[in-house]
Amino acid sequence: QVQLVESGGGLVQAGGSLRLSCVGSLSWFSSSTMGWYRQAPGKQREVVATITSGSITNYADSVTGRFTISRDNAKNTVYLQMNSMKPEDTGIYYCKANTIFGNYWGQGTQVTVSS
Repeated sequence: QVQLVESGGGLVQAGGSLRLSCVGSLSWFSSSTMGWYRQAPGKQREVVATITSGSITNYADSVTGRFTISRDNAKNTVYLQMNSMKPEDTGIYYCKANTIFGNYWGQGTQVTVSS
């Protein structure tokens, strides 16, 4: 059974930083594209950043230059470093794994940015 477990969420003031982590139990982690998504209250879930197995990254326009996605395949972990945070970054952040066997989601971690 594939499990993705996020951690690192919390409350931060505008301008502050947080680092999210997502640990995957899947043995094919290194060959999977991993992504971070978020869902704000009353809004649809949206992609924040993705990283391929070859570490090619993509970012939503709203976070480019502020957020950095990275991965450590030896630890089956993907990270999201969030700097210069804004109140509009508030939401539940989810980790997603795109694998040849299907897509898997974590349970999410709450991020709240106060103004």
